[in-house]
Amino acid sequence: MINTPVEIKYQQLQAKLGYQFKDQGLLKQALSHRSVGAHNNERLEFLGDAILGLTVAEALYQLMPNVDEGVLSRTRSNLVCEATLAEIAEGWSLGECLILGQGEIKSGGHRKPSILSDAVEALIAAISLDDKLETAQHCVRRWYDDRLKVIQPLDRVKDAKSQLQEWVQKSQVELPLYEIVDTKGADHQREFVVKCVVPKKLPNGVLGEGSSRRKAEQAAAEAALNKLRK
Repeated sequence: MINTPVEIKYQQLQAKLGYQFKDQGLLKQALSHRSVGAHNNERLEFLGDAILGLTVAEALYQLMPNVDEGVLSRTRSNLVCEATLAEIAEGWSLGECLILGQGEIKSGGHRKPSILSDAVEALIAAISLDDKLETAQHCVRRWYDDRLKVIQPLDRVKDAKSQLQEWVQKSQVELPLYEIVDTKGADHQREFVVKCVVPKKLPNGVLGEGSSRRKAEQAAAEAALNKLRK
């Protein structure tokens, strides 16, 4: 039997995950963005986010016995944030396996950090449902092994908006402004586009997209930071 190019990609992905799905339907659902319709990965993403947070929190609790709750929380946030998950996804070439609607295909959805990170979380949930919770946690710990070996307590880790606000305050310029400039998709699959303007530094602003206003603002702040730091 000859495998199709799509099936070959799925096989390669499972090899990188270190897990072979018994139910290939769960794998495909985990890779299906909401733009394809009702049978998408949003519910899996919800469950996977919780499993990821628990697994990383437990690992940090064991690795850092003398670190207080606030530092543990900020260190975990840095490990499970969108940027880190998107980096993990890129290492698997996950974008090539995503199932997207035509609109997302045209707009380069397979490269969007928000879509990549959501798919990683969905895959975690799919593994737990395909086998058991402990299996999913074992996979997460393996994926994070290199990061956990070198991680240090991060008592000053802040989200992109907080970092941007600190940057502009140190530069003695006005605080950044955020504005929703567009919304896409139906109510159940809304995508927000937010512009972040830093007066005198980025007067024309930069854009960020996300499945909520909060996520879009964070994406815009991160884009602004990258531009300002260059």
